[in-house]
Amino acid sequence: MSRLMHVKSGPYAPPAPARELVAVSADGARLHTEVHGPEDAPAVVLAHGWTCSTAFWAAQIRELAADHRVIAYDQRGHGRSPASPACSTDALADDLEAVLKATLAPGEKAVIAGHSMGGMTVMAAAPRPAFREHAAAVLLCSTGASRLVAESTVVPIRPGRLRTWLTKHILGSRAPLGPVTPVARAILKYGTMGPGSAPHMVEACARIVHACPRKVRYAWSHVLDLLDLDHGVRELAAPTAVIVGTADRLTPPVHARSLAAALPNCLGVTELPGLGHMTPVEAPELVTGRIRELVTTYAHPRATTYTQVKEGA
Repeated sequence: MSRLMHVKSGPYAPPAPARELVAVSADGARLHTEVHGPEDAPAVVLAHGWTCSTAFWAAQIRELAADHRVIAYDQRGHGRSPASPACSTDALADDLEAVLKATLAPGEKAVIAGHSMGGMTVMAAAPRPAFREHAAAVLLCSTGASRLVAESTVVPIRPGRLRTWLTKHILGSRAPLGPVTPVARAILKYGTMGPGSAPHMVEACARIVHACPRKVRYAWSHVLDLLDLDHGVRELAAPTAVIVGTADRLTPPVHARSLAAALPNCLGVTELPGLGHMTPVEAPELVTGRIRELVTTYAHPRATTYTQVKEGA
């Protein structure tokens, strides 16, 4: 692709991985996977959202890789992972399973963080044995399990059929995004970020989102439109923390609160005033810090596993 897929300098420029590999999913889809940091350090797995790539987690990778083994992968069709005809939540779950099997030893635990569609990936994989084998704890950032289009506030009118129809056609547009221009940055900021987002944050997100192929963006928009993962939330037994921005138009706080009410082992919801949908970029220190807390409590070699905690409670 000729477009610049991410910024080249600053805090959101992706660091070079210690190694790269290809995880092969159940249907043969090939997933670009990166490993950062020491091989013997506690593991963190990062799943990015719709229209993004591993570059979205640059700030978290840069900080965590000093003393964690950070595993990040491109969802199928995104970043450096080739597109696939299969676009479904089952495919997302298959892909996460493949990455876990390719990068973690049998029985090895990791903190798994998912943003937006990455969080939906976690929910889809929650009932899977491979996920349960490896998930020490989970962080869900700016995500939801169902009713995404109906609850979105991208179109600033009252809820109802008209707003849902307009939102569906805006998010599911086939139109190319084109180059990153001042107008494009303003549109992206309105739809996905808080009003106080710094220009370098907007630029970083715009480069990533505009690099996503139009056909991939369109295909996955239909999956999000029909999303129903409420059953997966109820199966997500690992200790799970939830983060959301109060100005999130794509997955407003109503989703985070619904997740908290349904999760079997919710550690609470953190609502970030004035922040939008891109929380790992808009609040990098807070998101990184939350991941560190989860690792220390649940995934550090000396930490008690969550099953033992529950049994001893």
